[in-house]
Amino acid sequence: MKFIDETRIRAIAGDGGSGCVSFHRAKFVRRGPADGGNGGHGGDVVAVADPQLTTLIDLRYRKECKASAGKRGADADRDGRRGDDCVIRVPVGTIIRDAATGELIADLKAPGERAIVAAGGRGGKGNAHFTSSTRRSPRFAQPGEPGEDRELEIELRLLADVGIIGLPNAGKSTLISVISAVRPKIADYPFTTLVPNLGVVSYGEGKSFVVADIPGLIEGAHLGHGLGDKFLRHVMRTRLLIHLLDASQLDEKDPLAPWRAINRELARFDPELGEKPQIVVANKIDLPEGRKKGAGLAKKLPKAYRPPHLISAATTEGVAPLVQAVGRMLDELKRQSEIQSDTARTEEAHP
Repeated sequence: MKFIDETRIRAIAGDGGSGCVSFHRAKFVRRGPADGGNGGHGGDVVAVADPQLTTLIDLRYRKECKASAGKRGADADRDGRRGDDCVIRVPVGTIIRDAATGELIADLKAPGERAIVAAGGRGGKGNAHFTSSTRRSPRFAQPGEPGEDRELEIELRLLADVGIIGLPNAGKSTLISVISAVRPKIADYPFTTLVPNLGVVSYGEGKSFVVADIPGLIEGAHLGHGLGDKFLRHVMRTRLLIHLLDASQLDEKDPLAPWRAINRELARFDPELGEKPQIVVANKIDLPEGRKKGAGLAKKLPKAYRPPHLISAATTEGVAPLVQAVGRMLDELKRQSEIQSDTARTEEAHP
C-alpha cells in the first residue's frame, strides 16, 4: 500500500431547507392559522478517526465530500428532513486545517473521535413560527442558510511513543526489525527507508510501546533537503527519541558532529521537537572501528545524555538493555505527565 500522509479535499456542507408558508385548510374553517413547518438543517461534513486506516490514500483521489441539503418544510406544521452527513474516514493521528486560513479544525488522536469540519446550514423557519398576537397570518418564511464550503488540508502524524532518528544508513530499519515484528526494507545504501515504519515493542509483562522508524535525516532537512521535511512531523507526537549514530563512521576528533547536526534540524523544524528527551545510541559496535569510536563518543557526550548505549542491531548485542532503558524512561515520563495533570486539575479546582 502506498503511504500517503497529506492531501487536500473540498468539504461542502448541505444547505438548510426553506421554511414553508401555509395556512390550515378545513371544512367550515374560513381563515385557518399559519401552519408552515420549518426547513431541515443541511448535512454536515464529519471527519472520523478510523483505527483500521494507516494512510490517507483513500482521500488522495477524492476531490470533494458533499453533504445533502435539508428538505423544505411542509404544511400542517411538518418540518423538513435533515440532510445526510458526508463522512470522511481518516487514520488516527490526523490533523485537519482550513487551507485558506491555516486554522486548526480538528486533531483526531483517539479511535472513533469525530469532528465537524464543515457545518450544514440551518433550516429556515416556517410562517407558523412568526405568529403573534399582532401578526396572526404571516405570509412569509425564512430561506435556509447555506452550508460551509471550504478547502481542507489533511495531514497525518503518526502516533508513536518512541521515534528512531538519525542519519541515513545508521541502522534504524535494522533496529526496529529486531525489537518488533516490523520487516522494513534493509540495504547497505542510504535512504533505503522511504516511508515511516511503526512497530510494537514489548518490554515486560503486559507492557509495550509503539516505535516509529523515521526515514534518514540530513543537514538541511527542515528546508526540504533529503526526506526530512516530509517526515519530521511524524516525530512530533512522540514522547522520547532514540538518536541512532553509526559508530563506525564517527570522526574520532569530533564524534558529536552528526549528533549535533540532527539536533539542529529538529530545533529548526520545531523548537519543541528539539527539546524532546533523547537516548543516544551508538550502533554497529560489531565492527572493530565501531566499538572503538563508540567508546570515544561516551567521553565526549554531554553529561545529560550519558552513558550512551553501545549496540549492534545486526547481532542484537546491547539491544535488550536498550529496550528496557526505553521502557523505564517512558514509565517515568508518563508518571511525570500524570503528576502535572493532577496538579493542573487541583489548581483549576482551587484557584
